[in-house]
Amino acid sequence: MNDDIRPGEVACALPGAFDAGLYFIGRIRTPWARRADCPRRGDPDGPLCLVEIDARWRGALAGLETGGELQLLYFMHEARRDLVLQTPRGRAAPVGTFALRSPVRPNPIASSIVQLETIEGGTLGVRGLDCLDGTPLVDIKPWRPARARSKTDQP
Repeated sequence: MNDDIRPGEVACALPGAFDAGLYFIGRIRTPWARRADCPRRGDPDGPLCLVEIDARWRGALAGLETGGELQLLYFMHEARRDLVLQTPRGRAAPVGTFALRSPVRPNPIASSIVQLETIEGGTLGVRGLDCLDGTPLVDIKPWRPARARSKTDQP
């Protein structure tokens, strides 16, 4: 772990054990090898990235169609997890981790809405990512933005 702390940042002791477990369902392939190279947000017109699904989970891709959007959840495996106050570049004062979109957080899970361009076997071609090459994939969900509810809609 990188122990560099910027002025004003505060770290905490991490718990001795995890509360839950995850199954990584694949890996994400991007052009970015270093965090400093990653864009701050994914661009729907950005480079084509590949989402490689592990063989055991490929059956779960049934029903996906190109041309739509997906929400990808992934684990930012190289991020620190112990900062409660951070001093982002360009800010003079520290800010609480939960007030930032920084990858540095207790559970470094990210979410991106991506454009599904291709499906070839167990590999999805998508645009809109902002993560390191080799990032572990946690989940895939179809993206359907919420619609405004009318007064006649049932809860």
